[in-house]
Amino acid sequence: MARKQSTRRTIVLTAVAWTIGILLFFPIFWTAVAAFKTESDAYTLPQNFLTTPWTLENFGIVQERSDYLRYIFNTSVIVILSTLLGLLLAIPAAWSMAFAPQAEATSKLSGWTWLAIILASLVICFLGLYFTDWKPANAFVGIVLLLIFVVPASLWAWTRRTHDGLLWMLSTKMMPPAGALIPIYLIFNRNGLVFKDWGWINLSDYNIMDSFWGMVPLMTLLNLPIIIWMLFTYFKEIPVGILEAARMDGASLWNELARVLTPMALPGIASTCLLNLILSWNEAFWSLNLTNKYAAPLSFFISEYSSPEGQFWAKLSAASIMAIAPILVIGWFSQKQLVRGLTFGAVK
Repeated sequence: MARKQSTRRTIVLTAVAWTIGILLFFPIFWTAVAAFKTESDAYTLPQNFLTTPWTLENFGIVQERSDYLRYIFNTSVIVILSTLLGLLLAIPAAWSMAFAPQAEATSKLSGWTWLAIILASLVICFLGLYFTDWKPANAFVGIVLLLIFVVPASLWAWTRRTHDGLLWMLSTKMMPPAGALIPIYLIFNRNGLVFKDWGWINLSDYNIMDSFWGMVPLMTLLNLPIIIWMLFTYFKEIPVGILEAARMDGASLWNELARVLTPMALPGIASTCLLNLILSWNEAFWSLNLTNKYAAPLSFFISEYSSPEGQFWAKLSAASIMAIAPILVIGWFSQKQLVRGLTFGAVK
């Protein structure tokens, strides 16, 4: 029997909800109002947004100065392709973790034993670098030292049970992006680290900096742990008996995924897609560091209105509104589907 809620409790909770909502929405409101003001009015202190004249000139200047449609195209390509590629990789991974889980670790070694092996490997790496004066004589020595440390850690993660694997996967999102910026920047900018001259084809001079070939896989890998976690949660709510019945009827693995599992988990998959779209659309750190012109998304478009000479608040606000408007409209019309997907399986 549902517990009756008092009127006072309802009023308090409603007031708290509205207060939090207004606080969250206020920066967007401020930005939207500043976009329709002149630069002088935007700088006025105290602010008098509601009494000064409104104008559309900032949007015209932004469109004239920057090719807004090109930035929209770049963002759409990166967002759509990274989302599709992420689903292609995440659905089989989430299926295997949900319906073919590894209940216990395949290795008989304890976690403390693996920790000792990893620490010992790390000590060996440092000793090897120390006795070679921190400058390995050739690439082979560096690769060997790297494998001594990487292989035990990889084996430990590989032999853990499913829930440990999920936690390890999510832990990749715990590191600050700046911690991985330099190696990823070098891979993007100096492809000689990846591609070599094989004689018949030479890709060592090919550069994936400021290209879709670099940004799409990067955005996919950035959001892949979250996609797998969400899909795993949705798949776990589907009765295993339905899949077993499909297998008894002769359904192949592909038919099981495409015709049984995917339609039943469609609300969860849709909400996962929407969340990935929002995260990829709003990604700024990697876009500002790894793009410049050809594959620059809307976050780079906004940064063009920040200069050493000062902040152009009105034009910056106009650019921000133009950047968030498409995803805001998508989120507004799909909020029912998003809420339904996020609460999928919460009530039984």
